[in-house]
Amino acid sequence: MMRTTALRAEWNRLERESILRLQGQKLGSYLENVVLPFSVNYQRVFEEGGLSAKDIRSVEDLAKIPFTSKEDLLPTEENPRKSLDFAIIPDAEVLRRRPGNILRALKVGPKKLKRELEREFRPSFMTSTTGRSTAPVPFLYTDHDIQNLKLAGLRAIEMGDAQSDERILNMFPYAPHLAYWLVYHAAREANMFCVGTGGGKVMGTTGNLGLIERLKPAILVGMPTFVYHVLHQAVEEKKRFEGIRVLVLGGEKVAEGTRRKLIELCGMLGSEDVKVISTYGFTESKQAWPEAPISRAEESSGFFTYPDLGIVEVIDPETGQVQPEGVGGEVVFTPLDARGTVVLRYRTGDFIEHGLQYSECPITGMTAPRLVGRISRVSDRRSMRFQKVKGTIIDFSELENLLDDTPGMGTYQIELRKKNNDPLAMDELVIHAVADGREESVLKKTLKKRFESQLEIKPNEIHFCDWDEIKERQKVGVEMKELKFIDNREAAGKPAGAVGVEELAEANVKVNEGLEKEPEVEESAA
Repeated sequence: MMRTTALRAEWNRLERESILRLQGQKLGSYLENVVLPFSVNYQRVFEEGGLSAKDIRSVEDLAKIPFTSKEDLLPTEENPRKSLDFAIIPDAEVLRRRPGNILRALKVGPKKLKRELEREFRPSFMTSTTGRSTAPVPFLYTDHDIQNLKLAGLRAIEMGDAQSDERILNMFPYAPHLAYWLVYHAAREANMFCVGTGGGKVMGTTGNLGLIERLKPAILVGMPTFVYHVLHQAVEEKKRFEGIRVLVLGGEKVAEGTRRKLIELCGMLGSEDVKVISTYGFTESKQAWPEAPISRAEESSGFFTYPDLGIVEVIDPETGQVQPEGVGGEVVFTPLDARGTVVLRYRTGDFIEHGLQYSECPITGMTAPRLVGRISRVSDRRSMRFQKVKGTIIDFSELENLLDDTPGMGTYQIELRKKNNDPLAMDELVIHAVADGREESVLKKTLKKRFESQLEIKPNEIHFCDWDEIKERQKVGVEMKELKFIDNREAAGKPAGAVGVEELAEANVKVNEGLEKEPEVEESAA
């Protein structure tokens, strides 16, 4: 059962000093009572650093703890289930000696206390990273985590001023990934009618269109690229969807141009006053942060983080030093109330343009910490966001922003390839594009001018194609995420391996061992 604290009750209204003070208090208690007693990895990290929970009593003290990165969780030959070292696996002896549990056992009885502890600590659910650049990493959830997932999702729904009698269409793919399940649990917590389509892989574009017609949802949720394809197909078929009020987008970044195009499509379908909520989330946080809903003419005020559920830092990616408020850097996350798999000071590899800000949001008036500005990749070069092409390092986030913000650009795919498919030949950069409401010759001239003024490289070819070809290229309804970028310079396969079912099973065995005895009530305590 979650306790209501000032930080939780007023998560979006407290001033910076109050947030940091309350986070520091919660952090010290969390480390002392949950993480350090039961996490194999952080027991080792703290011992090697000569640290104890008493050394971490403020947000500033977090700097004493080493960073965690995705590489730290990846399996090795010596430890093929390394991610399990990050799981909170309780020890029965430690739990029995905890004063709070002794008093609780006296009040409700050992059997009920055991059931409560099982719901807090036993893994019952799992999500996984996508594993495009490395092996998938499983993240375990207990019922305690599910309650926090519901809370985080409910806050995102409330951001869109959703009403209980409105309907939600969840177009995220069915998968053990954060996005679909956050929407599922959020809708249940809000007691709203919600249907999951499974995205393109399950029902295809036609099936999603049919459900929109029958369900008449006020809220569409999904990946920006897939939502775009569905709405564009609806316009092509001259459909009318007059009840759409909010688009909630996740799984990919949402450029201003993408948002503008989606709102224009909704207008063509009869929904004139649509607003867009973009979200930023990642598997390791077990939550996603929404921006305030914005219309075509408005600018994003940033992503609202949840200070009661975690601490967000922004660091200089080169030095690791925490950046001042409002200064850009890499996003780092530390949970404050997680069970299951727990990572401290997790380096996301995401660069936030204008850093973390505590000022009042100009749209909502809320004062929760916000991540402001564009997000791009900085730490994981294997993610293919930075590539050397023809001798020049290209930031593909910047390239995507250029394409997304170009008027008349429908959708596209960026392809890297070798000339004539010769592995010894020069690199080529090709843009496969669909012109939307603009002559191809005019759009080509616009793109060339933008490349010349904003980037140090020009495409070898701008290839215009129709919607059927671009859908096939992007693997709409085939891949989990539509492929807007592809590197064909050399064969590249996805890493093989399980996505964590074994870890979930093994964690349950260990939790069973830790909780197999009912907590005892010591006579001295009685």
